[in-house]
Amino acid sequence: MKSVSPRGCARGCAVGALLAACVVDVLYAGSDGTSVLPTASPVWPTLAVLLVGLSAVLWPAGRRPEWLTPQVRTAVPALVSGLYSVGCLATLKANTFGPGEVLILLCLLFVAVRHCPPRAAWVCGALDAGALMLLPVRYLGPLDANVLGLMLVGLVLIGLFGGFAVYLRTMDYRRTLAVSETRRGERVAIAADLHDFVAHHVTGILVQTQVARMMAQTRPHELDPVLAGIERAATEALASMRRTVGVLRDSGDQASDRRPVGDLAGIAELTDGFASPVQQVTLRRDPAVSDDLPHEVQAAAFRVVQEALTNIRRHAADAIHVEVRLRDDAGRLEVSVADDGRGGTQLPAAAHGGGFGLVGLKERVTALGGELQAGPRGGAGWEVRAVFPAGALRG
Repeated sequence: MKSVSPRGCARGCAVGALLAACVVDVLYAGSDGTSVLPTASPVWPTLAVLLVGLSAVLWPAGRRPEWLTPQVRTAVPALVSGLYSVGCLATLKANTFGPGEVLILLCLLFVAVRHCPPRAAWVCGALDAGALMLLPVRYLGPLDANVLGLMLVGLVLIGLFGGFAVYLRTMDYRRTLAVSETRRGERVAIAADLHDFVAHHVTGILVQTQVARMMAQTRPHELDPVLAGIERAATEALASMRRTVGVLRDSGDQASDRRPVGDLAGIAELTDGFASPVQQVTLRRDPAVSDDLPHEVQAAAFRVVQEALTNIRRHAADAIHVEVRLRDDAGRLEVSVADDGRGGTQLPAAAHGGGFGLVGLKERVTALGGELQAGPRGGAGWEVRAVFPAGALRG
C-alpha cells in the first residue's frame, strides 16, 4: 500500500474543494426553477466557463502541450468569463456566479503573476482581475451599493492572491540570482585554478628546457631525466586544462565536485615534480599533520606551496636547495617554503608573471583566518610562510 505524502494530500484536498465550489456554481445557475438538462437553461454557459477554467487550472504539468503556455492558460478563461459577463449585460439578463468561478479566476491570477513573462504577467493578471470584477455586475446589474461592496471584496482578494504571487516570484528571482552568482564565482575560481596549475607546469617546462639546452653541451648522457620531467609537466598541464575546460563547459551544477584543487597529498607530488638535476627539494612533514584537515585548508596549503615553487622558478632559478615544511605549531598548521637562491634567473621577462600571485594567495589565506608572510631569509634565499588558525588541524 502506497503512502500519500502531506503535499499530495493537501493538493488533493485543494482540488476537491475547487470541484465542490464549481458544483455550487452549477446549482446556483439552476436555482431559477429551470431544469438542468434543457439547452435553454443558464446552467450550460456556466458549465462552459467552469470547464475552460478547470482545464487551465488542473491540467497536469507533465501532459500540457507546448501551445498551452502560462499566457494561454490564464488569458483564455478570463476572456471567456469576461465575454459571458458582457453578454449578460448586453442582453440585460442577469445570471448568477458562485465560489467556483471566483476561485478559478483567483488561481489563474496567481499563475499569471508568478509564472508568466514580466510583460505578459501584467496583461494576463489584468484580464483575470477584470473578469473577477465583472462577476458582481453580471449578477446584480448596474452599479449600486451591493455591487460596489462585492467589488471591494474582490479587490481585497485580488490584492492578497496577487501580493502572495509577487512575493513568491521575488523569492524565485532572488534564488535564481543567488545560484547564478554562485556559479559565476565558482567559474571565476576555476579560471584562477587553471592559471595556477598551468602557470606552474609551463614555468617548469621552460626552466627544464633551459637546463636541457645547457646539459646538451656538457652532459648529454644525463638528459633523459630532464626530458622526462618536461614530458611529465606538459602532460599534467594538458590534463589540468582539459579537466578545467570540461568543467567550464558544463552547466555548473557539479563544478564544485570536479574542481581541480589540490590537497596535502598533492604537495608531495608537487615537490617531486619540481625537483631537477640542479635543484633539490626536501619535504618535511610533521607526523601530527593528518590528512583529515578541512578541504579549504588543504587547498590553501597546496596553493601556498605551488605559488612559492613557481616564484622560485621565475625569480630564483639559481637556487640549489628548496625546503618545504608542514608542521603542527601548537594546534596551528604552518606551511613554509624556503630556498637558498640569490635571485639570479634567465627567464624571459614575459615569463615572470604579473606580480599578483602572492596578493591573491594572501587573500585566500586570510579568508580562512590565517596569516601569510613572504620575505628574504637571513643570509641568502627567500621564504614564504603561512600559518592557519588554531583548530585547523582538528578538521
